[in-house]
Amino acid sequence: MTTIRVFLVDDHAVVRRGMCAFFDLVEDIEVVGEAIDGQMAIDELAVRATQEDLPEVVLMDLLMPRLDGIGATKVIKGLYPQIEVVVLTSFGEAERVHLALEAGASGYLLKDTDADQVSAAVRAAHRGQVHLDPAVARTLTRTLVAPDRSASALTPREREILVLVAQGQSNRDIAGTLVISERTARTHVSNVLSKLGFVSRTQAALWAVREGLVISSSPSTI
Repeated sequence: MTTIRVFLVDDHAVVRRGMCAFFDLVEDIEVVGEAIDGQMAIDELAVRATQEDLPEVVLMDLLMPRLDGIGATKVIKGLYPQIEVVVLTSFGEAERVHLALEAGASGYLLKDTDADQVSAAVRAAHRGQVHLDPAVARTLTRTLVAPDRSASALTPREREILVLVAQGQSNRDIAGTLVISERTARTHVSNVLSKLGFVSRTQAALWAVREGLVISSSPSTI
């Protein structure tokens, strides 16, 4: 069984202790480090990078001193794109969710969620999927209402791209599936988001599922 290595970032010691205690009971997830804020996380990961000891997933709080979770996520994804970031916070406003996903987060959970949802989000992130707290997914879905938004605005290739995005494929995956360059795939995804008026892939994926363009086995995992 592959063990997923997780790094915790939260300024509340009780949260970190609780997560450590929970993950001690989970066979395939191991906590390998902690930080009390975003800046400390970046510093710790820099040291681990020199030792080739980076985690696969970072579990990130949003509101912290020095450097918050959004800023830290941007830096981490810029320096270590192979690391997935899952947000664990008390705030579920659509704007915060959008900012986190745009920063590169692969999941967004509320702190009142069941512990099993946290492990599910970590596993989903490790698989390259986006996992959203059900309440967050409902909030995002409500922001998708736009009378003039229609898939008819997309070219056949862009509709194909949208379906692949909704299936959880990365730009690299899309490039491989369609036998195009990753740069071309990225351009297509950007055009799809622009034409539909979305700011994140997750918004577009949720809308595609809601419109019946693709069938999702789980409404909270994309």
